[in-house]
Amino acid sequence: MTLAYIPSPSTGVIHLGPIPLRGYAFCIIIGVFVAVWLGNKRWIARGGKPGTVADIAVWAVPFGLVGGRLYHVITDYQLYFGEGRDWVDAFKIWEGGLGIWGAIALGAVGAWIGCRLRGIPLPAWADALAPGIAIAQAFGRWGNWFNQELYGRATDLPWALKISEGPNRVAGTYHPTFLYESLWCLGVAALVIWADRRFRLGHGRAFALYVAAYCLGRGWIEYMRVDEAHHIFGVRLNVWTAIVVFIAAVVYFVLSAKLRPGREEVVEPDTSGGPGDVAAADKPEAGEADAKADAKADAKPDLTKAAPADGKGAEGAAKADLTKAADGAANGADKS
Repeated sequence: MTLAYIPSPSTGVIHLGPIPLRGYAFCIIIGVFVAVWLGNKRWIARGGKPGTVADIAVWAVPFGLVGGRLYHVITDYQLYFGEGRDWVDAFKIWEGGLGIWGAIALGAVGAWIGCRLRGIPLPAWADALAPGIAIAQAFGRWGNWFNQELYGRATDLPWALKISEGPNRVAGTYHPTFLYESLWCLGVAALVIWADRRFRLGHGRAFALYVAAYCLGRGWIEYMRVDEAHHIFGVRLNVWTAIVVFIAAVVYFVLSAKLRPGREEVVEPDTSGGPGDVAAADKPEAGEADAKADAKADAKPDLTKAAPADGKGAEGAAKADLTKAADGAANGADKS
């Protein structure tokens, strides 16, 4: 007998008149806004410009949503193209079904396009956004709670998740794997922020740390799930994916630290001219000041021309004049 449990919503949709508000989509939207907000703050702290993260997210988010849906549909194709299935359901993203692996992969392509247009390095942008992505995943996992999906094995623990009877599910209490992954993602975000401040990670290493840490948690959480999935050698496909991506992230982290240590000095080029770049001709006040200075210089007498050659100055010239006057007076006295 289960003494306590986490209840599931009776419905994942709330209607405001004719407008349906779906919990799954709402969680994803909140996650995206939080990721962009935090990424913008971190980008500015690294020397970037406000708004750059959002501008590139305009490319990354749509690509990520398409990539996430493609991964889910491809790896769980039997849900949409099997016998008695309707392939149109593959486009109903609001009913759940996004693969983080495809979302990150194709989202990176969109981010690369946006970064190329802005002339900034993709690894630096990814480092700024890394903890925000983890937090976005933490919010997004609550969408699975609204849809009563992706839960774990049956359990009677006090924090068990109660699932009601429905299509492809049996009523009971199960491990809330959505909650486990949500909390894990928050821990990953905190780890990346701490390590980035402590070790000044750069050139994509903060993002690699996020990927590696997430894969560690996703591996054991995925192993607990009981929803239908493909298996390779008796192990769920997503577990194998987590192992491969984890190894790739660690290799990148190590090689990047050796080849490009430290952090980028400049993450975004300054395309606006600074004060020193403006010519004097473009500054009328500077031109007027120079003209006044030249006029004053022309008005000053040239003392070097007035001075005698022997360097005695005006005093010497005055003495010479007195001597001539005295001689003239003496001559006049002799003549009289």
